[in-house]
Amino acid sequence: MILSIDTCLGASSVALLDGEHVLATRTEPMTRGHQERIGILAREAAAEAGVAFEDLTRIAVTVGPGSFTGLRVGLAFAKGLATALSIPCVGVNTLESLAFGTKGFAVALIDARMDQVYMQAFVDGAAVMAPDALGLGEASARLVELYRGGPATLIGSGAPLLADTMRGAVILTPAAPDPVAVARLAAGRPAPTHAPRPLYLRAPYATLPTT
Repeated sequence: MILSIDTCLGASSVALLDGEHVLATRTEPMTRGHQERIGILAREAAAEAGVAFEDLTRIAVTVGPGSFTGLRVGLAFAKGLATALSIPCVGVNTLESLAFGTKGFAVALIDARMDQVYMQAFVDGAAVMAPDALGLGEASARLVELYRGGPATLIGSGAPLLADTMRGAVILTPAAPDPVAVARLAAGRPAPTHAPRPLYLRAPYATLPTT
């Protein structure tokens, strides 16, 4: 049984799966305050499913890219719970979670502000580039380079920023990944040998004041 956790973008989300069966999900849209809600959502999902945390065999958590503060909240909660239960904690990249289950050419795009996007492209679920932080011009050129025809989907908060490059593509703008997708991605992976780490694609732009 697997519990998935996501706090990287515009929601706090959890899902409980037993094999392919979805037992419970919870999602609350939010851009801040994830730390106050994620534990409550996990407990509510467990209560709905009629299971205890001790029944879990694996924790899945998104590791970024996303909000620096948000992703750390999810990681801290997931790693703490996995340690307490002595079960594996599997990290999943936010971009692959957004694109999960999309057929054909799919590009996950998160608005990274400052005329940048976090981007990763897939063909029938297989990654054709590593996750990257790109300026809008670079991202547009990468789309043209990678596209080989057929159905195309741009998904994520950054999708509208590249819509003119991929005219005719389906544009989807979920606030956050589906926690069920996060769980299913993690369920198919071997148990990791170390705890998941944040996936930072660029350094924080906040700086300390100088004296």
